[in-house]
Amino acid sequence: MSSVKKASSALISVFHKDGLEPIVKKFQELGITIYSTGGTEKFITDLGIDVVPVEDVTSYPSILGGRVKTLHPKVFGGILNRQDNESDVAQLAEFEIPQIDIVIVDLYPFEKTVASGASEQDIIEKIDIGGISLIRAAAKNFKDVTCVSSMEDYAEFLDVVSADNGNISLEDRKRFAAKSFNVSSNYDTAIFNYFNKNHEIAALKVSETEGKVLRYGENPHQKGFFFGDFDAMFSKLHGKELSYNNLLDVDAAVNLMLEFKNDAPTFAILKHNNACGLAQRETLHQAYVDALAGDPVSAFGGVLISNKEIDKATAEEIHKLFCEVVIAPSYNAEALEILKGKKNRIILIQNEVEMPEMQVRTCLNGMLLQEKDHKTDTVADLTNATNTNPTDQELEDLIFASKLCKHTKSNTIVLAKNKQLCASGTGQTSRVDALNQAIHKAQTFNFDLKGAVMASDAFFPFPDCVEIADKAGITSVIQPGGSIKDQLSVDYCNEHKISMVMTGTRHFKH
Repeated sequence: MSSVKKASSALISVFHKDGLEPIVKKFQELGITIYSTGGTEKFITDLGIDVVPVEDVTSYPSILGGRVKTLHPKVFGGILNRQDNESDVAQLAEFEIPQIDIVIVDLYPFEKTVASGASEQDIIEKIDIGGISLIRAAAKNFKDVTCVSSMEDYAEFLDVVSADNGNISLEDRKRFAAKSFNVSSNYDTAIFNYFNKNHEIAALKVSETEGKVLRYGENPHQKGFFFGDFDAMFSKLHGKELSYNNLLDVDAAVNLMLEFKNDAPTFAILKHNNACGLAQRETLHQAYVDALAGDPVSAFGGVLISNKEIDKATAEEIHKLFCEVVIAPSYNAEALEILKGKKNRIILIQNEVEMPEMQVRTCLNGMLLQEKDHKTDTVADLTNATNTNPTDQELEDLIFASKLCKHTKSNTIVLAKNKQLCASGTGQTSRVDALNQAIHKAQTFNFDLKGAVMASDAFFPFPDCVEIADKAGITSVIQPGGSIKDQLSVDYCNEHKISMVMTGTRHFKH
């Protein structure tokens, strides 16, 4: 069998007609016989190009409201026959089955239909049967057939079929087959995930076709890739390409700021996936200034995010700092021009998109899957554990600190005052170490912790943390509770008139 095959026939049945016209005209020029169905057949006929209706081959009309058009032995026999197999070739002649050398087909837009909020009936009707079968058959038989399964590949295919007057190499046919199985597997994954959206079946199906090769991974000696639709989530206005580490920090920033999405002006600065500055104020400018005060050293080279439009005054302050990325829902014109003053600074507008409900990560020789931590502590969740109750200001600070604590690496302690991050201890092997780190950082940047609050991502197994906090001036504590020795911490707080509330919800983040 020759590795180069001369195409003499093609079956075309597509949902999207964009970009198809040049291919059809090229087929006419090369003398390639075209078979087609329904709307595609009409599209080709309207171009004044000869086309053979599939019904003329099968002697069956399109039936069941268009559900069955190409599902017939004379179609699939023409695609699946092995041209180096004498028996197959003989059966083609016996049953008057035309040889089909090229199959161009795309699939009903199932994912777009789901995303549009359509009814279940409309979604079910967008489960393609004939198209997916044609793709699998043609791709399987790539030794004899070229399969084009997406309009994204039309331009490449046109170049291939034009290069040598319809002669297509085995290498090209195999490459298009790989693209086709990528399309079909992604399609089946989307359908399964729709039916299993409540995760009643313990199965993990992940398929992302929007892939990007990054400069490198976490370190220069590691390869890195991003799979997802970044352009749907962000409008990139300026700056260099995002790196693997940039993307991780952007992810952490976005998830943190979701906690403050509808709140007063809030600004956060993140470094290595943790917030080193966070403040909420009446103006965004002041929120940024006070967020930066939380740790101006760590802020260097960080990722900045706002829940409001960035104005000129805020941009002028930001411009004084070297930062990798700035994220906001919008920028006014003057602010944008100022921020563009650093050519490599990445400026992103965050768009409204649906975020994944599940988190996936590799583990050992498999994967871990869990629901996202969607629980945000509110005042209604709090139980007063001590004789002293928090003041209204302390309650606001406790909720503020709890939101931040949820998005900081465990073990963590967060210290806050007047809706400003004073300091946090992040990723420590003991809660005492996390607290001592936080106090030391707060004192380094001249924060007065008298009247500050403390948040912990998990319970206190001993009273040592509340004792250390008390001696630093902290007057109120929020923690999940649940330790068999909770009472020891409660007793200390009662003795020293510290208020403590329990949420009943742990927020580990590993």
